[in-house]
Amino acid sequence: MNTTTEFPFTLPLGYRDESGAVHREGIMRLSTALDEIAPLKDARVQSNPGYLVIILLSRVITRLGSVEFINPKTLEGLLSGDLLYLQDFYRRINESGHARLRVACPHCQGEFEVEASPVGES
Repeated sequence: MNTTTEFPFTLPLGYRDESGAVHREGIMRLSTALDEIAPLKDARVQSNPGYLVIILLSRVITRLGSVEFINPKTLEGLLSGDLLYLQDFYRRINESGHARLRVACPHCQGEFEVEASPVGES
């Protein structure tokens, strides 16, 4: 039985902090029921449902480079490509318990799983 609850990720573009340092490596943990329910009570989400993803990701990202405290303000500074990557990563690890993608070979039609790489990495 796989009991992994934390998953490493690499942002395609990277979060640039106030000093100009770029942070790409991070850790995301599996979400709890509270992680998904609590943001619904947040006034920012009630006035703008699109903000839900920012609150939710700020609860489950436990590390982002050397950034000491991950909060909604941190995630507001992400480029759109990184936010989309994190949303997809969140969905994959919480639906399947791993970050792998199921793919099919275009030649033999055989199916197998691969670890997904961020855009621009191989």
